[in-house]
Amino acid sequence: MADNYYGITDAGKMRDNNEDNFIAQKILNGKYIAGCVIDGVGGYEGGEIAAELARTAILNTVKKTSGNVVDVLKKALIIADEKISQEKHAKGENLQMACVATVVLADIKANKFYFAHVGDTRLYLFRDHSLVKISHDHSFVGFLEESGRITEEAAMQHPKRNEINKGLGFDDEKIIEVDYIETGESPFLPGDILLLCSDGLSDMINTKTIAGILNSPQSIKDKADGLVEAANVAGGKDNITVVLIHNNKLPLQHEATKPTFIKKNEPDENIVAKQATEEKAIHTKSSVGVRLLAVICFLALGALAWFVYKDYFQKKDNGKVIITAILPAPINTNAKKISDYINQDSSKQVVLDSIFNASPITLNDSNVIHKDSLHIIGNGKTLVADSLYKGAAIIISPNCKNIIIDSLTFDGFNIAILTNNNALHLNNVVFKNCRYNVLQVQNGNAQKNVKQAPQTIDSAKTRSLKK
Repeated sequence: MADNYYGITDAGKMRDNNEDNFIAQKILNGKYIAGCVIDGVGGYEGGEIAAELARTAILNTVKKTSGNVVDVLKKALIIADEKISQEKHAKGENLQMACVATVVLADIKANKFYFAHVGDTRLYLFRDHSLVKISHDHSFVGFLEESGRITEEAAMQHPKRNEINKGLGFDDEKIIEVDYIETGESPFLPGDILLLCSDGLSDMINTKTIAGILNSPQSIKDKADGLVEAANVAGGKDNITVVLIHNNKLPLQHEATKPTFIKKNEPDENIVAKQATEEKAIHTKSSVGVRLLAVICFLALGALAWFVYKDYFQKKDNGKVIITAILPAPINTNAKKISDYINQDSSKQVVLDSIFNASPITLNDSNVIHKDSLHIIGNGKTLVADSLYKGAAIIISPNCKNIIIDSLTFDGFNIAILTNNNALHLNNVVFKNCRYNVLQVQNGNAQKNVKQAPQTIDSAKTRSLKK
């Protein structure tokens, strides 16, 4: 096993058999690291069979990855679902067998990861000593926890915590619906760790304990072993499976520099010096002027984005942002509500349907995020730009580290999200009629990111199956 990925499964302290399975290996000549955790459902033997069928189907599919990676991962889960259903009908045995699964492809070279997920296995991202949950639990208890209705501790002890409403092998047509499988992609930066696990881990130890083990100076193998040991010490009531993937490239240290607009396209100094000796001064000035004019036109977008950035982050009066260039009109009630929730000192999560009953939510001002970590959950809500508003819906300040925007639609914004770093993670976000979906400002230059996100997850429940 390589130094930057490792997988382990353990039966736990209270079960004789192990219905979990996993994948942790390189594929396609090392281009991707494939990670997967599968938790079997449906009885003493049925769960094991379903998990093994799913593992084989998923691994065979991702080994042929080409084109859109997210589509391949989704296809892998659909094929796994078909294999389980075929096995049940062919043999007429283990008719309740099914499984839940989370699968990841990590591209270390490109600093990205892609995932697909069904059920209550989990995917976490550990970055800068902070643990962020990426996947959703497709269960009633998971919904209660993620919407802030119950605490993590209450969810771990809830009597219905093992009841799921999505899985592979449920024998229905819903698997092919656009919102049944949760998918996404996100930056995977040097130093980051991905944790995939079954609920045998997450039901036994809380995220604070998990983060403490991941933050230790141990090897990836020792961290994974430590997580399993901690779950067993806490009771080991279920099978425990852990897969860790580490982007072990050295983190880059960026020195803060003053933004500039023309450096990238300035003429070579040696060429300019040579021209200066061969041509008259007036001719040289004219030539340089033409070049500068072309450069300024080419970087007009960068200048616009930089002025947006400067207006929000560099003009301050007594610690408050002064909004002048983007919108002279006063902030509206909707924007103020969201801003108040975002800027609460103790808030690490904002659930929009707990703030607003109706959708769409019209904005005529930006919501600026300054926190290290924040999870914005839309649950299908839509943010719509006021007809006169030309600014960004959300602005992410340079000091942010982990900002997740989840299950939210942006409609009609000139810039949906303006960011100055790589802290942003989008999960099931939809952009409609936006000139720029995500505009990233780096040293004064704007870089467009207009990739279409997967469709929004429908939070409606489908069916329940007790694991």
